[in-house]
Amino acid sequence: MDWKKYLIIATSAFLIILLGIGAFLYSNSKPTAIADSTDATGNVSTENQSDQQNAEQTSANLSVTNNIQNNVSGEAKADIESSIKNEVDNQDADIQNSLTNSISDQAEVTLSNKLESLLNGTLTGSLNNSINNEVNGNGQTKIENNLINNIQLHVNVDVINDITTTGKEPSQEATDSSNENSSEEEQATNENNNSSEEKPVYIWGIDSASETTEEFYQCVNENFGNPKILARYLGHNEGVSAGLTSAQIDLIHENDADVLLIHNGFNDATGYDNGVNEAKEAIDLANELGTPDGVAIFADIEPTYPVDAAFIEGWYDEMNASNFEPGIYGVFDSGSELVNTFNQASKNKQEIKDNTFIWSASPSIGVTTEENAPDFDVDAPEGSLAYGWQYGIDAETCNIDTNLFNSKLTDVLWSP
Repeated sequence: MDWKKYLIIATSAFLIILLGIGAFLYSNSKPTAIADSTDATGNVSTENQSDQQNAEQTSANLSVTNNIQNNVSGEAKADIESSIKNEVDNQDADIQNSLTNSISDQAEVTLSNKLESLLNGTLTGSLNNSINNEVNGNGQTKIENNLINNIQLHVNVDVINDITTTGKEPSQEATDSSNENSSEEEQATNENNNSSEEKPVYIWGIDSASETTEEFYQCVNENFGNPKILARYLGHNEGVSAGLTSAQIDLIHENDADVLLIHNGFNDATGYDNGVNEAKEAIDLANELGTPDGVAIFADIEPTYPVDAAFIEGWYDEMNASNFEPGIYGVFDSGSELVNTFNQASKNKQEIKDNTFIWSASPSIGVTTEENAPDFDVDAPEGSLAYGWQYGIDAETCNIDTNLFNSKLTDVLWSP
């Protein structure tokens, strides 16, 4: 065989081998690019799962119940501030706020109630606010209610606001200071500002030194009107007043009137021991008639009687320690000796002014019928329980004096 032929065959074989190696290397380069693409897709999937986890945590439901209850009774004096505040961001929520105050007996209370809810972000749910004030006592009560709802951004919440104040006594002063609902998206504000002070009711009545009989009632009804309060004397005071009896009490009650009890068995209102002894006598007379607990007895201190602070303190201490309430009748015109001594006794013991019922015969403007009774305008020590005004004395017919009484006084009268 010629050497040239061998050279051509060897060269051809070498080229074929080179081409095979190149094809092999080219085909193995594609899987590497696919592997990179697979890694990128996996990274995107991991990020999506993380976002979903966070969304599930954000939308978790929140249930909140807040309850505050204050009960005040007896002769307590209290300033109470109650506050509930909720702040919720980007979380569905059901919120219930309840604030209840119960006041009874002689308690004197100042209440400040505040409910505030701040709802922001994206959320749905409900908000129920309730303030309930139950006032069933004789003491002075002042109430301030503040209810504020601040609702912003994408909030879908059902809101119920309820403020209720109930009471038997017109001494209650209630103020609903603020009730707001606001939304940034809707630019809507609903404000409810209420301030109310109930005016006292005044009742026409009479007092008399005469015995209470059917004929007496007929005389009063025909000439003056129908008294709802009749003031009468404990015990018979010869030449001055006929004493009250059980039969007369029954007759007064049959005529749908309350009985006001007066003690006039003295003409000297000086000395602590004297005040104590007169109170004891009045208490004994009231017990003999079966007077209910809690009824007031009024010491009759006439303008001609000498009087000092010690007597008033003795009367108060003994009456206050009994089952009855202390009261004083007299001419409490400004600058009078009775006013000065009462103020001095109150300075010595503040509770005397706070707890003694005052029935004043000043100013005296003359007897009238029930229909023509004046507006209540009594003279009495400042800050006292001046619930009675004898505005007219010594009627020529029926032997009566005419009066106006604050309805608060009926709580310490002998009712039917």
